[in-house]
Amino acid sequence: MSTATTPTGPRSTSETGLWSVTDTASYLRVPAKTLYEWRYKGDGPPSHRIGRYVRYVPSEVLAWVTSR
Repeated sequence: MSTATTPTGPRSTSETGLWSVTDTASYLRVPAKTLYEWRYKGDGPPSHRIGRYVRYVPSEVLAWVTSR
């Protein structure tokens, strides 16, 4: 049994759709509050407001992680 060093996506069905704050926080292994703070400060992965919800595009989150 091998242990992956790279976090995997939160849900397999989310890979084709948008991630919620909870999904993204789980992937990045940070508290959801951190994502809200990064969004407020203009840091962190790109996020999008859909109605009253904040959503993340998985490919944009992955690109943000690799650019760090």
